[in-house]
Amino acid sequence: MKVLRLDKADLERWFVNWAKTREVYGPLRQSSSDSKSISVNKSYTDWAILKDGKFPELGTGLPKSPIKKFFFPQPETLFTCSKRKGDPDAFVFKEPENRDNARKVLVGVRPCDARSVELNNLPFEKDPYFQANRAKTAIVGFTCRDRCQTCFCKEVGGSPVGTEGMDIAVTQLDDFYMAEVITEKGEELVQEGGGASEASGEEISRLKESKAQVESLFSSMSDPAQALEAMKAKDLFALYNAPFWSQLADSCINCGICTFLCPTCYCFDIQDEVVKGTIRRIRYYDSCMFPLFTLQASGHNPRGQKVQRVRNRFMHKFKYFPDRFGPFSCVGCGRCIRECPVNIDIREVLKDLLAVE
Repeated sequence: MKVLRLDKADLERWFVNWAKTREVYGPLRQSSSDSKSISVNKSYTDWAILKDGKFPELGTGLPKSPIKKFFFPQPETLFTCSKRKGDPDAFVFKEPENRDNARKVLVGVRPCDARSVELNNLPFEKDPYFQANRAKTAIVGFTCRDRCQTCFCKEVGGSPVGTEGMDIAVTQLDDFYMAEVITEKGEELVQEGGGASEASGEEISRLKESKAQVESLFSSMSDPAQALEAMKAKDLFALYNAPFWSQLADSCINCGICTFLCPTCYCFDIQDEVVKGTIRRIRYYDSCMFPLFTLQASGHNPRGQKVQRVRNRFMHKFKYFPDRFGPFSCVGCGRCIRECPVNIDIREVLKDLLAVE
């Protein structure tokens, strides 16, 4: 693995050079105001195009949206066709002419978001749309330096300094940066970005020391491997009958914000819609928390009750997904904790699941 030393000016030059042939995105401060007579300005960080080499805003915490929006757009047009009379190609579905094929670079991706791409690749391994978006997108991650109140990446098998899913991993050391070039995509980005000096042995040692210090800040409530094995060993029916599901469901309002902002939630629906004589078939986010999600044409709904939907969400992340693929379907980003209107904490749910006898 190649390790480079860069100053902030070097990184800014990389961003400028990448933007000549790619779309470069990073976390930037956004603002919004409500429509009432007394305007209340709210600011938050979210993904936006970095223009003129603008440096991403990398404070403690995460952008409001996960990076799944770049791999699993909302919505995503799969096919289009005409329904106009006299058109010889009417009702013949074709690939959309205006499909977004631009190459992208995501800068400032935290380890939890980068890891989510690898987890989503497990169920979407043969999905042509996800794979096409992944092929044209490069990830330049920035490892964490501090811990926010809602993150818990280590508890679910991640790391604040992990590089899984990244093409280049950048770590800040005082007033300069260290870049670990991990993949061929990363090598290509370095070539496009311009010259950068190889890190010295002393600087690489400092990088390792810095990572070790950050790891120590992220104390884990349990060993991830033990937690996985304990969850896999659980009796599924005992989990189904656990009384805390009803208590948890009492407060949940099934708004779905936890699933829409979750990096590893990937449920979707497909519909056809008509706009000005053109039919487009779109794939868009859906949520297992919504009553209509499992409604069948017969009228039967196997998860018609709220408690069933709440149980399914957590069982999928901590039981069904691990049984099928291995890891938890959670990266510990904490967005669901931060944005839940009724303060449901997924960390407490995991503790309860592990405590069930």
